[in-house]
Amino acid sequence: MNTAIFCGIIIAVVLLVILLMGAPISIAIGISSIVAILPVLDINAAFLTGAQRTFSGISIFTLIAIPFFILAGNIMNKGGIAMRLINFAKVLTGRIPGALAHTNTLANMMFGSISGSGVAAASAMGTIIGPIEEKEGYDKDYSASANIATAPTGLLIPPSNVLITFSLVSGGTSVAALFMAGYIPGILWGFACMIVAFIIAAKRGYKSSQKYSIKEVIKIIFDAIPSLLLIIIVIGGIVKGVFTATEGSVVAVVYSLILSLFFYKTIKVRDLYDIFKASAETTGIIVFLIGVSSIMAWVMAFTGIPAAISNVLLGISNNKVIILLIINVVLLFVGTFMDITPAILIFTPIFLPVCTELGMDSIQFGIMLVLNLCIGTITPPVGNILFVGVRVAETKIEKVIKPLLSYYVVIFAVLMLVTFVPAISLWLPRLLGY
Repeated sequence: MNTAIFCGIIIAVVLLVILLMGAPISIAIGISSIVAILPVLDINAAFLTGAQRTFSGISIFTLIAIPFFILAGNIMNKGGIAMRLINFAKVLTGRIPGALAHTNTLANMMFGSISGSGVAAASAMGTIIGPIEEKEGYDKDYSASANIATAPTGLLIPPSNVLITFSLVSGGTSVAALFMAGYIPGILWGFACMIVAFIIAAKRGYKSSQKYSIKEVIKIIFDAIPSLLLIIIVIGGIVKGVFTATEGSVVAVVYSLILSLFFYKTIKVRDLYDIFKASAETTGIIVFLIGVSSIMAWVMAFTGIPAAISNVLLGISNNKVIILLIINVVLLFVGTFMDITPAILIFTPIFLPVCTELGMDSIQFGIMLVLNLCIGTITPPVGNILFVGVRVAETKIEKVIKPLLSYYVVIFAVLMLVTFVPAISLWLPRLLGY
């Protein structure tokens, strides 16, 4: 049997068995990778190489951006940013049908990008906006579905830790270019969902009764500007070359600290220990995952697994459309039961060579990959955003799935645009010289 196929089967089987035993994904990746290389190398060489690859996998300067963006996100999460962004979004949506659902969408897009977490966005927005929508007469499941469907948009709209992770595993795709590439797909996702929310709300007669005076509008806007400036400062500085993405993550931490401690005064010094602790725990999990995934990436490259899979896919058909559809189906399936970060680490080395062979830019592939996996966060059986959104809305999954179906359709349409229209993800980076 071909070595690549044999080692690939070993990885898949061992990985599945260890996961079914309840082990963490990082442990499963590390063990399956070492076991897969044993037919090729002796046990001492396998473990020695594995240790070396783990260390080299985390010894990358760009990786420093991840813990700092995580820290900045946790500071902003605790810093009372959500309510200010919600008020700002309510001013923008006015009194159109489904205004509060549109407010939820815009707030998810802004807060998700600032916090870097779709789960945090779904939790914060569902907790705050949900009761307001219920008071206005909105159906609970309608509100929950709008919140769940739009919470992942912040994972595409920068700054985004998952795009930094893709940059690392893809061999150095520009982080700044990926950040720019995420804007249009993320905004398209949000606005496509707003169309669905508008149509349903118009049929049901959901309208907001809230009115703002000019004075209140001005106060709300000025109150939200400091929070929105974080995105402008960080992304603007990276694009203009004032600082790198890694340095930009430190700027985000310093800015969010000053904003929360001294401007909004929503965080006390005594709160910082818990924030730093939570950030360190999350960072440790992600960095260790990246380290052990470097073993798998090396095993795949050493045994020729990506090339073998590429040959299989290209052997199925020479039609680019069919191959890309197959890849999308696989990624959509994977996203339903695997978290985004490990999925990026595992499937980038497998599918990136195939898509490159088809003429797809690595930037476009990165956005397509992340968008696919984001959809998995809002679909059963393991969609973490789906479960969080249902829990904060105090409803049931079976009640939310039906209204979510309409959102799945438009989100899939956005995915197809990203897959087959390169300009959707490449126009902005190319405009800025990437």
